[in-house]
Amino acid sequence: MTTRSRPRLSVLGTGYLGATHAVCMTELGFEVVGLDVDEAKVAKLAAGEVPFFEPGLPELLRKALDSGRLRFTTSYEEVAAFADVHFVCVGTPQQKDSYAADLTYVEAAFGTLAPLLTRPALVVGKSTVPAGTAERMASLVASLAPGGASGGVEVAWNPEFLREGFAVEDTLHPDRLVFGVGSARAEETLRAAFAPVIDGGCPVVVTDFATAELVKE
Repeated sequence: MTTRSRPRLSVLGTGYLGATHAVCMTELGFEVVGLDVDEAKVAKLAAGEVPFFEPGLPELLRKALDSGRLRFTTSYEEVAAFADVHFVCVGTPQQKDSYAADLTYVEAAFGTLAPLLTRPALVVGKSTVPAGTAERMASLVASLAPGGASGGVEVAWNPEFLREGFAVEDTLHPDRLVFGVGSARAEETLRAAFAPVIDGGCPVVVTDFATAELVKE
C-alpha cells in the first residue's frame, strides 16, 4: 500500500454486492474504480443507472460519479495500476445439478488480476465461498503475482452481511466487520480501507481465513 492517507480501492464485479460496495466506499471518501467484464453493465453504471432496485443507491451513485472519485472500467490493467486494495465481489452461483458453489468467477477474478500486480496490494474476497477457497486463492495469487507474496501482494477475506433493501445502510453502518487475514500487515491495510466505518464505532473481528469463510455458511 502507498503512503497516501487512504488507500485507493477497486471493486471487481458490479452486481448487487459489488455496485453497492463501490458506491458506498466512495460515499465514505475513498477513490474507487469498479470493474466488470460486462461492457453493458459498466456503461449503465457509468451513466448513473443502477441495474437493480436498492433504496438510496441511485442517488448515491450519481453523487459518487459527480464527485469524480468513482469510475467504472472493463480493464484489469487499469484497476491493477490504480488501486492498493482490490475487493473481489463476483458472483458464486450454485452449480448446475449440485448444491456446491460455482467458483469460476472467483477464480477468474483472482487469476486475471494477480499477474498484473507489480507493487504491494491486498486482494480481498467478499464473495460467499466454501471453506478453503481463501487459502487456495492466496496460493494462486502468490504463484502468479510478480515477486509472489514476498512482493507484498496478499489475500484477505471480508464477508458481506447485506440485507436486500438495506444494503446501503448495512455497508455504511455495519454491525461488525470480519477480517480473515494471514498477517498483521493485511489487517492494518484492511483497517485503513474501512477507517471511516471503524472510527464510527464498528467492532472488528479478526480471524483466520477459514473462520471468515464459515461466518456466511
